[in-house]
Amino acid sequence: MPGNISVLFIMELIGTAAFSCSGAMVAIKKNLDLLGIVVLGVITAVGGGMIRDVLLGIHPPTLFLKPVYVTVAVIAAIIIFLLMRSKNISRFLLTAEYYDWTMNLLDAIGLGAFTVVGVNTSISAGQGNFQFLTIFLGVITGVGGGLLRDMMACEVPAILRKHVYACASIAGAVFYAYIGNRISQDMALILSASLVVVIRLLARHYKWNLPKCNMNHLN
Repeated sequence: MPGNISVLFIMELIGTAAFSCSGAMVAIKKNLDLLGIVVLGVITAVGGGMIRDVLLGIHPPTLFLKPVYVTVAVIAAIIIFLLMRSKNISRFLLTAEYYDWTMNLLDAIGLGAFTVVGVNTSISAGQGNFQFLTIFLGVITGVGGGLLRDMMACEVPAILRKHVYACASIAGAVFYAYIGNRISQDMALILSASLVVVIRLLARHYKWNLPKCNMNHLN
């Protein structure tokens, strides 16, 4: 990559923007004002990374040392706010079908990007020999922001109900941990993030779900 721009940094920015947009969409759906939209967008974008950094003992967390991520999150949330001010766009995107499709795509992109970023950050912090830890931190980086978003929006977290949401993150984290030292870092990042995105999109298309305990028969 030219200059100081790396594939990892580009993935962080893509994940930040995607998650911020998803947080802003949820906030708009909940009829929050501009501040609420920005706050939910930022929390969704940087929440997972903040949890990861606290667990790794990185103080203060990266989001405070490198405000570029918060800046990107704020800009993305404001862009969504401005777009949704248009009645034609909001009427289109807030219908059940398109809202679900848009949220799924944004979540898939953010989940894929941040899962591999989380694993990579853990390895860079000297935890590469502890694979369970690196995989866990990859997953918490991927799902943490969405978890905080759903809790603040008073919704059941997506990781507990959505089509193999956390499982896709686990698959990507395990894949990256396995191939990370076998091929170039850039290729490992791209392939692992792509795996997460593909699993999420296929899960929605084919309605893959983990088994549930149906209690309706007790009524």
